[in-house]
Amino acid sequence: MGNIRKVWQPEIFYHITMRGNNKQRIFINKGDFKFFTHTLGQANSIYSFTIIAYSLVNNHYHLLIRSPRAPLSEVLIFINQQYSNYFKRKYKFVDQLYETRYYTNMISDPKELLKVSKYIHQNHLYTQRTILGKLESYPYSSYPFYADEKKCKPSYINTNLLPSLIKKYPELKMESYNMYCENILLEVEKTFHRQYSLT
Repeated sequence: MGNIRKVWQPEIFYHITMRGNNKQRIFINKGDFKFFTHTLGQANSIYSFTIIAYSLVNNHYHLLIRSPRAPLSEVLIFINQQYSNYFKRKYKFVDQLYETRYYTNMISDPKELLKVSKYIHQNHLYTQRTILGKLESYPYSSYPFYADEKKCKPSYINTNLLPSLIKKYPELKMESYNMYCENILLEVEKTFHRQYSLT
């Protein structure tokens, strides 16, 4: 995990993916999802970061995150250790919870931010291989905060940046960020998703 410290750039967003070891589940029930988001809040009170998209599914999570004050490696070590300790206590789990490394990709291009955020917000659809239901009905992602502006959101969530970027790309032919995300097209993989480096 230490390599991210060398490439960490405070002004850049990173797409982080963390998976369960051997694809095992890291979220078993609603309480686990809730504790993880609580852990994000704890980490933010210490390190002060910004997340513009996240998604939690049974055996992995995605964060689109920028950490301007502390190396992102420190933020992720805190989050992963806090949650791993919780999981092991709750389920009397003695094995390794996560893969030994997480995937990270630096996203400096605004259009790529849109693409990656859409992938993250649709991620549970990829996992379930279904397009039934609305994106906003999935409670374990940041998309409900985009769908309902009145919804009380955590201090680490910024829902202003991505909608502002849509207006800069008329070729996308989308009136809003919500319409962009809800334009569902399930594919096995995205080309940008194959560019990740393992750190």
